[in-house]
Amino acid sequence: MFAARRLTAGVPRALSQRALFHSTAPAFVQKGDAIPDLDVLVENSPGNKVNLAKELKGKGVIIGVPAAFSPACSSTHVPGFINHPKLKEAGQVFVVAVNDPFVTKAWATSLDPEGKSGIRFLGDPTGKFSEALDVTFDSASIFGNNRSKRYALLVENGKVKEAFVEPDNIGLDVSAAEKILG
Repeated sequence: MFAARRLTAGVPRALSQRALFHSTAPAFVQKGDAIPDLDVLVENSPGNKVNLAKELKGKGVIIGVPAAFSPACSSTHVPGFINHPKLKEAGQVFVVAVNDPFVTKAWATSLDPEGKSGIRFLGDPTGKFSEALDVTFDSASIFGNNRSKRYALLVENGKVKEAFVEPDNIGLDVSAAEKILG
C-alpha cells in the first residue's frame, strides 16, 4: 500500500484508487523469463543448496506446489508426473515446495521411495525462489504463511519455455502432468 500511495502522490484520491485496479492478468512468471539465479533452495538438508539457474541445463520441468503432503499435491499433482509415461523425455524435473528440506525429503520418500522417477524434491523454506518467480500468495488461513501457487514451468536453456500457473493458486488444472507432458 505504501508503494501505491507513493506512486499516486498528488493525484486526487478518486483517480488514484483507479490505478490500483487492473483488467489485465497478473504478471506471474512468463515465457522467456530467466530462472532465478538464487542459492536458496535446499535438497535433503539445510546445507545442500541448489541453484536451479546453474543446475538445470538443457530442458526440464519445475513443478511448484503450495505444500508437501497436502492432499492435491500428494495424491494427484506430483504423482501425475511420477507416473507419466513421457516423464523421461521431459529432461531434469524438480518439485519445489515452500517447506524445509527435511519435509521435502520425507515427502519424496513417501511418493517415490526408491527414487526411480528421477524427480528431485527441493525445499524453498524462505519462499525466496517462489517470490522471485512472482508466484507467492497469502495462504495464512490454510498453511499459516505465504506459499507458492501451484504451477509447472517447461524450461529450456535457463529460460521459461512455457508457464502454467493455476489461476486460483491451488487448483489442479493447467499444471497437471497430462497437460504439461502430453
